Amino acid sequence: MANTIKESLGKLEGTEGFVGAAVVDSESGMCLGSIGGGALNLELAGAANSEVVRAKRKAMKSLNIRDEIEDILIALGKQYHLIRPLKNRPSIFFYVALDRSKANLAMARFALSDVEGEIVLS
Repeated sequence: MANTIKESLGKLEGTEGFVGAAVVDSESGMCLGSIGGGALNLELAGAANSEVVRAKRKAMKSLNIRDEIEDILIALGKQYHLIRPLKNRPSIFFYVALDRSKANLAMARFALSDVEGEIVLS
């Protein structure tokens, strides 16, 4: 079943430890949609993490690694940040912030993979 950005982000909201999520265009850094966040500015986080995605792709190119990014994990002291490019549109990625004390990282990655496979951008 195909989901819109809003529906996809809504499904992620039920993930244990959920803080916030966004769908971001890595080329422009523009946030295409977001949910949650609280004190975390998801638009700013999305733009900043666009730089992370671009830097990783640049490093892969320099190292002649011909592969795709499945996801990027940034483990902070109190949070996990997951970045997952869409397989069918790699310039677009999900950004998810989780409370590390409440999150199950394996389940969060599994949920993100499911949602990523169902999203449709129009």
